[in-house]
Amino acid sequence: MSRVINPDSVGKERTRLTKSIVLCMREMMKMAKVTPEAKDMASFIALALQSISEGVDVSVAAWEKRDYWVKADKFRMEWMWAGQLAEKMKTAVLGDDWATIASLLPQIAMRLNKIEVSDNHRLGKPWENAYALLALHRKL
Repeated sequence: MSRVINPDSVGKERTRLTKSIVLCMREMMKMAKVTPEAKDMASFIALALQSISEGVDVSVAAWEKRDYWVKADKFRMEWMWAGQLAEKMKTAVLGDDWATIASLLPQIAMRLNKIEVSDNHRLGKPWENAYALLALHRKL
């Protein structure tokens, strides 16, 4: 029997989400005022950071199986910020607090400053309808 290979691993998802966040922030910086699309973008950033935070334990599980505790803890500490900023961002978006969102974006950008997104990306606009999804999460 051959190995089962999962092409959609948590690491690839994390890479795709970080690139999407960088692209979203790049587009958000071009906006002069708050529009419905800006709300979608801010909501997408909150949801993407939350998804990244939830995927960290899945990534670390393989290392912990092999008793690489130090490596696992280091990885957790590297991505701890994602869950914290996701919660702050979610609260700010749902509270329509754009001053807080404006202060959180540079913090997120500082963490993702090494991520490069080419101009010929195939990510599309992943933030479309993210505000409705975030509002739905709040009701659950």
